Amino acid sequence: MNRRPRQFDLIAFDWDGTLFDSTGLIARCIQSACVDLGVPVPSDEAARYVIGMGLIEALQHAVPGLLRARYDELRERYRVHYFARQHELVLFEGTLDMLATLKARNHWLTVATGKSRAGLDEALKTSALRGVFDATRTADETQSKPHPRMLLELMREFGVEPARTLMIGDTTHDLQMAVNAGVPSVAVSYGAHEPASFGEFPALHVAHSVSDLHQWLDRHA
Repeated sequence: MNRRPRQFDLIAFDWDGTLFDSTGLIARCIQSACVDLGVPVPSDEAARYVIGMGLIEALQHAVPGLLRARYDELRERYRVHYFARQHELVLFEGTLDMLATLKARNHWLTVATGKSRAGLDEALKTSALRGVFDATRTADETQSKPHPRMLLELMREFGVEPARTLMIGDTTHDLQMAVNAGVPSVAVSYGAHEPASFGEFPALHVAHSVSDLHQWLDRHA
């Protein structure tokens, strides 16, 4: 029997910290870029907080008060560190099975991420996920979270209403973007932001593992 979505036609996933186990490396690369340029080095908490934003916006938040040219330099140093080590990164355990289940139930699967287009395409290629997602949006081709433009574009592309769309992410930036777009959300606690910060958002569920997320989606999505 052909299974159909119960509640959501379109599911949008954040990437880093939601599907990809990369938050620790991203924070270290931000810090290493700051060391390279001799600018203030953000704490672990501050470096992790900005994950999910577009890169320039993230650096401006983590290291405020620099000239624009310095942020451009920081971005390039960050990329040097990240691309040198991205081969170490993996999907969270159980992610492929979860996505396959959703795909079999005919959900449209999408990605809404603060990564660059080049960075996401490289990650999709190396993680054998090319073709799994029906559409993707990155911060450098639209607007950075928590602006709702990523979700608005994805909904418009597939002709899906906000009530039939679900955003899943590990940061308050993801949850605020969902609020701004009028879209329901689910938070995951195993990524960049502490789950205590999710309380002010109307997330339908906070998943503490991919298995937990998979089970919730199987019952409710």
